[in-house]
Amino acid sequence: MLAALLLHASGAPVEDTPTDTPAGEPSGEEEEVVWPSDLLSVSPVWHALLGATRRHKKEFEDEFQNELKYHFLENYRVSSLPAGCPHSNFSKEACLHRLAQGLLIYTVILKHVEKEYPSSSICSVAKYYSGLLVNLCKEKMRNSEQVTALNSSQEAQLLRGLDNPDTFHRKMTAHSILRQLHHFLVDSKRAITKKEKTRGSVADRLLAPITFYNQKFKDDTVKEQL
Repeated sequence: MLAALLLHASGAPVEDTPTDTPAGEPSGEEEEVVWPSDLLSVSPVWHALLGATRRHKKEFEDEFQNELKYHFLENYRVSSLPAGCPHSNFSKEACLHRLAQGLLIYTVILKHVEKEYPSSSICSVAKYYSGLLVNLCKEKMRNSEQVTALNSSQEAQLLRGLDNPDTFHRKMTAHSILRQLHHFLVDSKRAITKKEKTRGSVADRLLAPITFYNQKFKDDTVKEQL
């Protein structure tokens, strides 16, 4: 079951996963009119989340006093972490699913970071706003029931995979998790912004003729009054 959740979060087929539609052909997903106030990509939750994860680089550099460069964490990438949403050939529904499910998995994995760095404020902020972002995603999904939290045995299995008898290795893993979380958020926000921009162009096309006829009506009215 844990493997299935990880696969779903990393892009395994779900009901509305990536389409195989050739470029230029309709995807079959209904176009919806999205007004600016409804855009997930402009929610202030993103600013709070990314503001927290962006601090990690400085905290890492302060801890190791330039003895280790930030890119050193590439050597400790955690393979079980969920991937962000691709920028193409992926429906908005599937992107929202990947983001929401991925954040639920990260919320569990952050327990490893809290264990190694109990005084770090990044984890508490990230977990709080991740919960808010998950709820926002589910509100915009047609199949939000497909987003499921891990149960206790799945959590334990996931955290056991991160454990290591070596203290330095555990700390590097904790730092790598925060680094990868930031990249996950950046990639996901960029992908969703692109999806919503596409939907927004539909609203512009619908409003254009309305604006035209409203102006024409006003012009005709003025002429009649002259």
